[in-house]
Amino acid sequence: MRDPADKGTLDIVSGGMRIGYARVSTVDQNLELQHDALARAGCVQVYEEKASGKSKAGRPELANMMRALRKGDTLIVWRLDRLGRSLVDLVQIVDELAGRGVAFESLSEKIDTSTAQGRMFFGFIAAMAQYQRDVISENTLAGLKAARARGRNGGRPPALDDAAIKEIRVLMKSPDISMASIAKRYGVSKPTLYNSLKRAEKKEAEKPAPARKRTSANSSRSRSNTR
Repeated sequence: MRDPADKGTLDIVSGGMRIGYARVSTVDQNLELQHDALARAGCVQVYEEKASGKSKAGRPELANMMRALRKGDTLIVWRLDRLGRSLVDLVQIVDELAGRGVAFESLSEKIDTSTAQGRMFFGFIAAMAQYQRDVISENTLAGLKAARARGRNGGRPPALDDAAIKEIRVLMKSPDISMASIAKRYGVSKPTLYNSLKRAEKKEAEKPAPARKRTSANSSRSRSNTR
């Protein structure tokens, strides 16, 4: 533990450290701008990442930093989009930090969750993220409802259409053509090929049988019965 009178030495155990996180999306971009800004903000350590940020798995330094942060620390980024790959992702990360007692600062947007004003502003961002999720959910449900109204149940379209199924059935009659070669020809796997054939058979079996045409004999019999 550090001496309470010592304001210059940070305690890695009890927290209170200012930790920076810098990220660029490709290896060609330079981290110096972010690094310099974080150094001016008093960061004693900066985790640097050169990754696309599409998933946490592709950001090992972010994972290392999250493990290293302690209660009382402050995570600092140059800009909000350097931390989260999306608004929802950003809110999830900052919520996790808050739950662990770690403050968050974004230098460009001047957000500091250690202050009431900063928490209020980030609360607005969280509300926008929730709104974004709700809109996506509502649009998805509306799309499924419209699809059902048109006789579709949603999901992926079939890999093979009716015309392809007819061609495949013709090819299957040849002893020289294997199912593997047919699947390769249509750009699908063998399981997909078999599943498509089963779906086609089920679809055909569910079709109502066509009404039989009345023959002339039946017509004559009907007329004689009415006399």
